[in-house]
Amino acid sequence: MKKGEGQYRVYLAHRAALIDYAAPILGSRETAEDIVQEAFLKFVPARGWSDGPAQPAAYLYRIVRNLSLDFLRRKKLESRELTDEVPYWTVPRSEATPEQRALFSDDIRRVSAMLAEMPVETRIAVEMHRFGGCKLEEVAAHLGISVATAHRMIHTALVEIARRIGRE
Repeated sequence: MKKGEGQYRVYLAHRAALIDYAAPILGSRETAEDIVQEAFLKFVPARGWSDGPAQPAAYLYRIVRNLSLDFLRRKKLESRELTDEVPYWTVPRSEATPEQRALFSDDIRRVSAMLAEMPVETRIAVEMHRFGGCKLEEVAAHLGISVATAHRMIHTALVEIARRIGRE
């Protein structure tokens, strides 16, 4: 018998069982087959053993288990490195293109023109609420109207602006 032939026979005798052993650990039969093949390379060294391990089958199972666990650790580490996102504040903000700035300026001019056409109280209510950050109660107190009326004025004005922008 040649050197390593005994290990090769042990490997062939247990190959299917080794794949069945590694598959639940790894969650994939294909990966288990790769691991068992790698275990063969570690189990039967190029030079061969003169006497071999005392329990070759147990030794082979141990190699498969260790390689499987190493594979899972490596996979977990690689996935962690891929999913680690940088903090939002380190990502540079994208600047608007000149076209986007021009379109935004046009939109502001159109909304400003629409607000100028509305009754003074409505314009003040929208500006206080939308641009000034005032609450409806503050708008109502400033204009001397009820909160419900202030809400209705602002809502009507915003719906009209949205309708007119949609038409244009």
